[in-house]
Amino acid sequence: MRILAGPGWRRGRALAACVTRAACRGLPWPPGARTGGAAGGCRALDRLYGSAERKEKVDMSVFPVENIRNFSIIAHVDHGKSTLADRLLEVTGTIDKTKNNKQVLDKLQVERERGITVKAQTASLFYNCEGKQYLLNLIDTPGHVDFSYEVSRSLSACQGVLLVVDANEGIQAQTVANFFLAFEAQLSIIPVINKIDLKNADPERVEKQIEKVFDIPSDECIKISAKLGTNVESVLRAVIERIPPPKVHRKNPLRALVFDSTFDQYRGVIANVALFDGVVSKGDKIVSAHTQKTYEVNEIGILNPNEQPTHKLYAGQVGYLIAGMKDVTEAQIGDTLYLHKQPVEPLPGFKSAKPMVFAGMYPIDQSEYNNLKSAIEKLTLNDSSVTVHRDSSLALGAGWRLGFLGLLHMEVFNQRLEQEYNASVILTTPTVPYKAVLSSAKLIKEYREKEITIINPAQFPDKSKVTEYLEPVILGTIITPDEYTGKIMMLCQARRAVQKNMVFIDQNRVMLKYLLPLNEIVVDFYDSLKSLSSGYASFDYEDAGYQTAELVKMDILLNGNVVEELVTVVHKDKAHTVGKAICERLKDSLPRQLFEIAIQAAVGSKIIARETVKAYRKNVLAKCYGGDITRKMKLLKRQAEGKKKLRKIGNIEVPKDAFIKVLKAQSDK
Repeated sequence: MRILAGPGWRRGRALAACVTRAACRGLPWPPGARTGGAAGGCRALDRLYGSAERKEKVDMSVFPVENIRNFSIIAHVDHGKSTLADRLLEVTGTIDKTKNNKQVLDKLQVERERGITVKAQTASLFYNCEGKQYLLNLIDTPGHVDFSYEVSRSLSACQGVLLVVDANEGIQAQTVANFFLAFEAQLSIIPVINKIDLKNADPERVEKQIEKVFDIPSDECIKISAKLGTNVESVLRAVIERIPPPKVHRKNPLRALVFDSTFDQYRGVIANVALFDGVVSKGDKIVSAHTQKTYEVNEIGILNPNEQPTHKLYAGQVGYLIAGMKDVTEAQIGDTLYLHKQPVEPLPGFKSAKPMVFAGMYPIDQSEYNNLKSAIEKLTLNDSSVTVHRDSSLALGAGWRLGFLGLLHMEVFNQRLEQEYNASVILTTPTVPYKAVLSSAKLIKEYREKEITIINPAQFPDKSKVTEYLEPVILGTIITPDEYTGKIMMLCQARRAVQKNMVFIDQNRVMLKYLLPLNEIVVDFYDSLKSLSSGYASFDYEDAGYQTAELVKMDILLNGNVVEELVTVVHKDKAHTVGKAICERLKDSLPRQLFEIAIQAAVGSKIIARETVKAYRKNVLAKCYGGDITRKMKLLKRQAEGKKKLRKIGNIEVPKDAFIKVLKAQSDK
């Protein structure tokens, strides 16, 4: 009895309570909970799962619908979105004013290193204006064309946007693209001219550009310096005055839109939701319209910018929700959540992200396959726009074929794999998805469709089996100073582009629109454009479907044997150039053998390019001091016969590092 009443008994009971609490929620043991004894276990479990209960919860019912504003910040890359978000957080008192407040909402290491936003982030701000307390839900969005899917998703939870334009650079390609995304969604648009503190800033010129291109009166533009905090208060007042409150009904049954989700290995899926109708509170049973699964709400709250639990969330508000979902596929982006036994009409969701670029990904060492598999699975939970297909190669072993939204998206994904999961990979040259229209009824029956999509060049069908090939095309927008127009037009013509439009947006800036094949821009078009225009041109594109093209499958042969990993699909006119470049890179990468290696590029049975790796040869004439020429000829002939025999029986194994050099994206050549 005395033992039971001691301090050890109390600690044991406390640990049991912690364990029960974690088990009831279906949560795993955190690190430190097993090894730290009873007290350590309590602390570890409480730190993870009890912290939410200790925080002071905010009462969200004090914000009527008319005092709520939901808005996004949209702009071209590096026009100051994240800096403006930092100042808005400071002005509203959400974060303390310090010199370290840089990219507060950019939480990923890759975002801080590159100075770009990759994932849209949400923050709820409380702001007092004319004696009324307002709730402002801000979403900071990425600016690069590859992440426009994130922007369009964020806009679905908003009623207005801040369109930020650099006072020095003026309107850029992505500014135009983001404006039309907001315009099509019928959102209120507030133009903000940033960086007025710069030496070369010309806000009046930018005002005229905005009026000409977007038809927004120049007196509606707000001139600010987000870095210095100049005039930022007027942005908040404009948000309250010009952006309407959400049109919602709190008395109706719950309807919540899932517009983003992240994965936490201890708490499961954290879904970002925008409430269109009703109320949700902790303990409610909710149903997913997509999967029809029922969940119990474990925690709800707002992001301020860190998670802050609340008792309830009301219609018109934006927050997060944790309901024991163990897989991000359960929190389908664009899904509607409603209360159990109170079904509602689902909200219109989003089009699923369409991969524009495919690349093979293989572990450097096959023993790392399982580790890389789990790293890719975890990372795709947080980035649902990546598509994954199993793939294998004779030279590189088992791997995957991944689909990305663009080249930067591919680089960022690769960098996150290395930084967050310590995984080193071989990434092959990016390719684009082609289509082929099958010719015979037998083949249509075999593939179960007339039009097949090819994401792996090795599976490209023969010309005899198809009526036509189709390649993806994009509508590209280029904005450039007019002195570079001639060079850029020549670049576009070399890439098989068709000009659609040309508009002067002011005295010295031109907007060009081109229809371009996607495979012509996927590797190094952006770099070429930047170097031709001294870095002043900007580029944005949108999907424009497929068009008929004369495509050919190009094989690479080593001594007559096809190397499957190096098969590529090219346009008929470019076959010789591409084939020659690959042969030259292979010649530099392959080690010499005792016999000659012929490297050939072939289209069908026609050889279009060739390089030769010379054989090592012993000096068989070294022992001949003078003597008759016939003696020397006899020795050389015998050597030539030996080399010929070796070449017949010799096997060329391409070393892995040679493959890596050839398969690597060609932008570094």
